[in-house]
Amino acid sequence: MSDAPRLEFDPIERAGEIWSKRIGDPTSMRFATSIMRVQQLISSELDAVLKPLGITFARFEVLVLLSFSATGQLPLSKIGERLMVHPTSVTNAMDRLESQGLVRRVADEKDRRRTFAELTPEGRRVMAEATAAINAIDFAVPGMTPEQQDQAYELLRHLRAAAGDFA
Repeated sequence: MSDAPRLEFDPIERAGEIWSKRIGDPTSMRFATSIMRVQQLISSELDAVLKPLGITFARFEVLVLLSFSATGQLPLSKIGERLMVHPTSVTNAMDRLESQGLVRRVADEKDRRRTFAELTPEGRRVMAEATAAINAIDFAVPGMTPEQQDQAYELLRHLRAAAGDFA
């Protein structure tokens, strides 16, 4: 994944050993730190594969979400809700995607306070290319079988539920 030189030891394991001597049980620290490092690795790889298409993973998520919609459009508020991000993040992503011609804002004819995001034909093309590129690298999670990925997903789902991500 990374081009950085490989260490001859696992720094998180080493930190865990020191943690246990100086602070206490390292279990939660090692787990949380590992999640943060894996997030860095995955984000870096996904953004690298999407860079030639001019989008980030966050913008890819918007494109995919819009493609999942039965009508090809969603209210901006629903995008933030479904992607679990702040409205400002949606606005920033929409500004970039719109300037690239990948989405357009459409006023709701029934409620002038609401704006929809809609995929453009170019947005559909980029989304399809991006999906193929991400699938080609297995979403940047090499080294794990599908069964291991399912197990990890279920474990992390418990954390998300406990944090109130969903009912």
